[in-house]
Amino acid sequence: MQFINIQNERLSTIGIGSAALSGDRHAEQEAIRYGLSNGINVIDTAESYGDSEAIIGGALKGIPRDQYFLISKFLPQHATPDLMRRSLEGSLRRLGVDYLDLYLLHWRENANLITTVAELEKFKQAGLIRHWGVSNFDTQDMEDLLTVPDGDHVFANEDLYNLTSRGVEYDLLPWQQERQICFLSYSPFHAVGWNFIKPATTVKEIAHEHGVTPQQVMLAWLLRNHNVLPLPKAGQISHVQANIAAVDLVLLPADLSRLNTAYPAPTHKVPLDKI
Repeated sequence: MQFINIQNERLSTIGIGSAALSGDRHAEQEAIRYGLSNGINVIDTAESYGDSEAIIGGALKGIPRDQYFLISKFLPQHATPDLMRRSLEGSLRRLGVDYLDLYLLHWRENANLITTVAELEKFKQAGLIRHWGVSNFDTQDMEDLLTVPDGDHVFANEDLYNLTSRGVEYDLLPWQQERQICFLSYSPFHAVGWNFIKPATTVKEIAHEHGVTPQQVMLAWLLRNHNVLPLPKAGQISHVQANIAAVDLVLLPADLSRLNTAYPAPTHKVPLDKI
């Protein structure tokens, strides 16, 4: 496994996503444990992901707390001091841990950024979280965030980014990179609407040439510039194995050119894609 350093945190170049975990709980927990024992140290979940926090909590039993970087999220309707505290305590209880490494506001919506950031800073001071961040924020949202007291303490923003949703490349991704704000990429294999991406013929051809799957090509593409940390969901050990193998897949310049033709980069600002 390869690693990146972000604000003195050593994070695996891919993480484990958990949206909509709802299949075989035993298999899902085994997949999480396999990932942790094979170099992945980032796990992403949310209070709105059904039973995912509880499933992850079961998988983490017996694993030293300093061996993983745990992320969860709270809903914008809970972005008041009392409700944020309740959400955080619920997530900690379901996950079976004393603190989160990263706590994210799941969407902006009508959340008051001033009071939300102030409460997140209190959580940090109390040792309940180590870092805080946001999710589904576009460039203007991030600029607004940096204008509030302590808003510049933001560790990460987690957005939809994959071959079919490249809008963040136009401005948001370079904006965050310039400010050393971690960019987490959710749903690398999903198009808007939770539909699995149907790989273009080009993706299938490149996968065949490298002896890998189309999904591994899509994941390697996200890793190409070393400025994104993808969070693919993995409900089975075989999926985790494939994701880990994709870290070592190097796409050739000709491959990237063909992918750009099949999935063009944005040439102007577009609305942020969300799932």
